[in-house]
Amino acid sequence: MALTSGDSFDRIFLADNRFQAEGYREGFDEGTRQGMLEGRTHGASHGARVCAEVSFYYGFALTWKCLLDNKMDAKSRKHLRCVDGLMAMLRPFPYEDPQAEGLLEDMQKIRTKFRQVCSVMSVPTDFSDYTRGSSQMSF
Repeated sequence: MALTSGDSFDRIFLADNRFQAEGYREGFDEGTRQGMLEGRTHGASHGARVCAEVSFYYGFALTWKCLLDNKMDAKSRKHLRCVDGLMAMLRPFPYEDPQAEGLLEDMQKIRTKFRQVCSVMSVPTDFSDYTRGSSQMSF
């Protein structure tokens, strides 16, 4: 089969379309791969921050519960009820399921409850000085 000049022109013309389609496909595949990697990294980082925040609230509540458990005055019982309410919200937290329905709403409720507990107990809610790390501690 002999090539005509029209066939050669069609091959050259179609080569441009073919290369464009191949380039698009390769770019799309690479973009998808990079997007997945960045998404995993972002998800792991965000998940770690959320878990650290929830763990801080749980440690806070557990500490106050231990301090208030044996006190019998009315003020301590009120504080203990607030702390128990915070702990009740933290116990069912879905640590294992980052796609749990209502996770963001639950986190907002937990933050609100934490601020309420701090307010009732006259404890400051800004713990940034305490959570920065041990680099600023002195002995």
